[in-house]
Amino acid sequence: MNFILYAVPFFFVLIAVELLADRWRGVSHYRVADAINSLSTGVLSTTSGLLTKGVGLVTYAFALEHLAVIHLSADQAWVWVLAFVFYDFCYYWLHRLGHERNILWAAHSVHHQSEEYNLSTALRQTSTGFLLSWIFYLPLAMLGVPLVVFVSVAALNLLYQFWVHTQHIPKLGWLEWCFVTPSNHRAHHAQNPLYMDRNYGGVFIIWDRLFRTFQEEDENEPVIFGVTTPLASWNPLWANLQFYAQLWADARRAAHWRDKLRIWFMPTGWRPADVAARYPLNKPDLSQFRKFEVPLDGRQQWYVALQFCVYIALGSYLMNLENSLPVTALVLGWGAVALGLFVLGVALENRPWSLRLELLRLASNLPLVWLAPLAELWPGSSVAWVGLLSYSLLSGIGLYCCRSRVTRLAS
Repeated sequence: MNFILYAVPFFFVLIAVELLADRWRGVSHYRVADAINSLSTGVLSTTSGLLTKGVGLVTYAFALEHLAVIHLSADQAWVWVLAFVFYDFCYYWLHRLGHERNILWAAHSVHHQSEEYNLSTALRQTSTGFLLSWIFYLPLAMLGVPLVVFVSVAALNLLYQFWVHTQHIPKLGWLEWCFVTPSNHRAHHAQNPLYMDRNYGGVFIIWDRLFRTFQEEDENEPVIFGVTTPLASWNPLWANLQFYAQLWADARRAAHWRDKLRIWFMPTGWRPADVAARYPLNKPDLSQFRKFEVPLDGRQQWYVALQFCVYIALGSYLMNLENSLPVTALVLGWGAVALGLFVLGVALENRPWSLRLELLRLASNLPLVWLAPLAELWPGSSVAWVGLLSYSLLSGIGLYCCRSRVTRLAS
């Protein structure tokens, strides 16, 4: 069963509840651009996962068949409990090394880039984690945990982590000793030196207490969310590529081949001495911290938000039908989502060329509707063309309103 698919509507209901709680308490833990950026990385991650999750499943199935010491039964309740706990133990080490090694941080950093902390941050996920994360779960296969159990407990582990991404829940007493809670996970998302690289558990915080990586949230040290090298962008594609690009640039500039190779596997932040000397990275002073912001008219924000809903719908459609769609359809769907989210990210950054790119995005819907039946993404019918014309007309009206507003403000 695809637990994540069924949970998506509840995610958005709870985000709406949190927005109401913000309003009731007179606080502001959401910004439109930041929330859309977090949700965009989530949509991109789930649609990318439709094409890449086979890496983890195939390697796990292979290890289960050829390396398992014993074979456990999915009919036994204790197997599920053992797998749930052991999965979280493996997740702890993946998460910890995801903070401690450059190549793994390049994937995981996406989740930490938001300078806000709310339920939308929970959905901010990487699209490249599949490259190496599978390695850390091979011990479950070697133990003989059935594939269906592995997939299920992985989904449950991820679902648990959603609710801890909020600032509205205080410390929870004795639960803080055993479980990951909003309080100790807020500390994990901080860029303050006191909190950095702490609290790695997914469900259980006991691993952090055992391996001395636990840090309690301190009321005398307010949490500042984000990463020490700010993303400074609302683009979900760049969010996934930022740290890879930095590592690649440093590797290319390094004088020694040994440094070109080992930079990927060294502790996070390590750079070759010659590169660090010639290309220093000036990290912002935390005492002068300012959240990344791009002035954007309210109408433009509404336009982007409504357009983003189209990609939520398309992503949900792909998730719902993934088992019945051919690879060509999934690739076409992913391409449409990736292009659309990239363009909306450019719009949120108010780039000078964002309008031209938006017109190109709208024009790309024409070949998409034509290609979709050929790729079996959806059946060919007049309804699709009527929908396209209606969507294009409404988008054109929205663009005209935004452009008129911007022009008046400029004059």
